[in-house]
Amino acid sequence: MMSEERVKIIPLGGLGEIGKNITAIECDDEIVVIDCGVAFPDEEMYGVDLIIPDITYLKNNVEKIKGIFLTHGHEDHIGALPYVLKEINVPLYGTKLTIGIVKTKLEEHNILSEARLNNVEPGDVVSFRKLKVEFIRNTHSIADSCSLAIFTPVGIILHTGDFKIDYTPIDGQKMDLQGISNLGKEGVVLLMADSTNVERQGHSLSEKSIGFTLDRIISKAKGRVIVATFASNIHRMQQIVDASFKNNRKVVFNGRSMENISKVAMELGYLHIPNNEVVSIDDLKKYENDKITLITTGSQGEPMASLARIAFSNHRKITIEPNDTFIISASPIPGNDKLISRVINQLFRKGADVIYEDLEDVHVSGHAYQEELKLIHTLVHPKYFMPVHGEYRHLKHHGDLAENLGMKKNNIFILETGNVLELTKDGCKKEGKVRTGAIFVDGLGVGDVGNIVLRDRRHLAQDGMLTIVVAIERDTLSIVSGPDVITRGFVYVKESEALINKVKELSVNELERCLSMGVIEWYVLKGNIKKTVENYIYETTKRRPTIIPIIMET
Repeated sequence: MMSEERVKIIPLGGLGEIGKNITAIECDDEIVVIDCGVAFPDEEMYGVDLIIPDITYLKNNVEKIKGIFLTHGHEDHIGALPYVLKEINVPLYGTKLTIGIVKTKLEEHNILSEARLNNVEPGDVVSFRKLKVEFIRNTHSIADSCSLAIFTPVGIILHTGDFKIDYTPIDGQKMDLQGISNLGKEGVVLLMADSTNVERQGHSLSEKSIGFTLDRIISKAKGRVIVATFASNIHRMQQIVDASFKNNRKVVFNGRSMENISKVAMELGYLHIPNNEVVSIDDLKKYENDKITLITTGSQGEPMASLARIAFSNHRKITIEPNDTFIISASPIPGNDKLISRVINQLFRKGADVIYEDLEDVHVSGHAYQEELKLIHTLVHPKYFMPVHGEYRHLKHHGDLAENLGMKKNNIFILETGNVLELTKDGCKKEGKVRTGAIFVDGLGVGDVGNIVLRDRRHLAQDGMLTIVVAIERDTLSIVSGPDVITRGFVYVKESEALINKVKELSVNELERCLSMGVIEWYVLKGNIKKTVENYIYETTKRRPTIIPIIMET
């Protein structure tokens, strides 16, 4: 008797969080991986640049992996590839623009030559022995975005990827609702759908609606127009460019990712700009201010990005000038509100005119609202449903939406990263857990900053540090110099002389007490000094700085 076919869905990131999207689908000795993204650190993660998924499960099963299938070219879906491909060099499949953006990333990391890149078109099917993956065109805030249908021995799994339903997309490439409807008729066993905007009622606006607003604002601007938006939003970029040309303005791209992606998009034919209309940032002075539009990075208020540098006068080539109009054509990613607010306030202080989402319709979301989600559920009519791509509340609300549309509660599975969902011909159930987690990227270090290091950084940031340096004569066991006290982020030495002198006095007393008793182990001496000084400082200041005693012998 043949054993029953089983398909496992293993989310390794992207559930209960924004970003770090990566999911493995496994059947026997085949695994297909959907996306491979990064998340961005919050304010508590001092020094961390990026967060990538823990792929231990994939490394342990690398011989089964048939490829990583990319839904689109956003960082939260492709950003971890340079790090993951160094660990598991498996084939990549994606549409032309997605692969074009990935190439640029891999080139920066010097691993492009080893990469196994495969361009696909919407409608293409990639087949293996047990699993088949079909790319289905959808609409999102980046061109060439796709949903994926995975054909398995137990039925079809539909992963929507990030999507909205835009009936008037900028490039005219509409979402393949017919293809999705056909899959629904064939029978979809499991739907995995984007939950980002499930809390928003109604229907998202078309990207095209932004064009009219941009044209009106740019036509009235008296000086330069500086637009901050996501570098990956090529349709938005096209609309800014079109409105600028209509108003006799040249375009300047500013910011590394903006320059890189606009170059790739122009080369591949996704961004249409005559060459003579793009001006280098070094040639800005050759043109009158009312003949220039700058398209820049930094729409999330990131301190190191171009917009913040301009606002705080740290940009080497751009300074704020009278009559400048700034347009922030993006909405804050959760957690970035304060950063953006800080930049907007600073721009107003410098005398600039600033237009942002609260004032004008200068941004539309790339994620489906409730009515669009309902349409997908109705077309697909899946047997089981697993909400993906969102914080836990988004997943919960999306589950409720499916239930309101008539799905049985027992057929809705709200998973957390690492949970395994098992599908068979007879049913669907949560089945165990695999190792998952977050790997921190700090500079060139990948994974060498963990929770203990972050805890120390938080401690140092909150309470500072105090170093006590003393030299001891080894033979006579006497103090020959010091103790000297150095503080960082605790108190300013000159203003706290009495406190510092008391720390020195306590250190000397403790050292002499230990040495007179014949205690000569350095770690014991350091431990005793630390404890004595710690107690005194807490009693005096109610603070707990990191205390580092250094004992040298002469």
